[in-house]
Amino acid sequence: MERERIEIRVRAFALARQILGTAELALELPAGSTVADLLDRLEADCPALGTHVGHIITTINQNYAGRTQQLSSGDEVAIFPPVSGGCEMTHAAISEEPIDYGVLVDMVTEPGAGAVVSFTGIVRDSNLGRPVDYLEYEAYPEMAVAKLRQVAAEARERWPMIRRVALVHQVGRLEPGETAVVIAVGAPHRDDGAFEATRFIIDRIKEIVPIWKKEGWSDGARWLEGEYRPQPGE
Repeated sequence: MERERIEIRVRAFALARQILGTAELALELPAGSTVADLLDRLEADCPALGTHVGHIITTINQNYAGRTQQLSSGDEVAIFPPVSGGCEMTHAAISEEPIDYGVLVDMVTEPGAGAVVSFTGIVRDSNLGRPVDYLEYEAYPEMAVAKLRQVAAEARERWPMIRRVALVHQVGRLEPGETAVVIAVGAPHRDDGAFEATRFIIDRIKEIVPIWKKEGWSDGARWLEGEYRPQPGE
């Protein structure tokens, strides 16, 4: 008897997309297949992926997944390298347009917030002593927004006095001096966690929000990868 088959939608981002030569594909796998089986199939179809499989991160339906997790028909599986992130009081977005810093600060400025702290990430013109011509940011948009909201929620758990939070990351090509990310946090007083929450948020974005950057120079470019590997369910 022929073994039952399942249909999986695969989305690839950053270096994984570049190697596969496509951002999305549909695959049929035997019922009972795991994430590891899917990666084996992708490597068989695209041997160039082989040297990267060991550190590729996977998600199933926008949740981080382990290699032994079983797949079901209709699952959306995303594959990508390590990333370089609600409630009514939270504004989170991935933008293809320049970020308006003033608008975000206004979002968290209200009568209950006696302290507003912000962080702005700017594209530098050099990295490790090498001139940088541009950065190109790419995101898994739907999951990135969900994880940005998760990061804000985690900050609220640590510093429950913080009030409104606004965080936006731009994607696309950015030149040195342009803004890549803005975070704004409001709190009743300066000692109520606004400083700490802002620092926590930018660090956590770099850990679990699926946004990647390619660094471009006059003679080439490469995707930059972090060391942190999110755990299933994180």
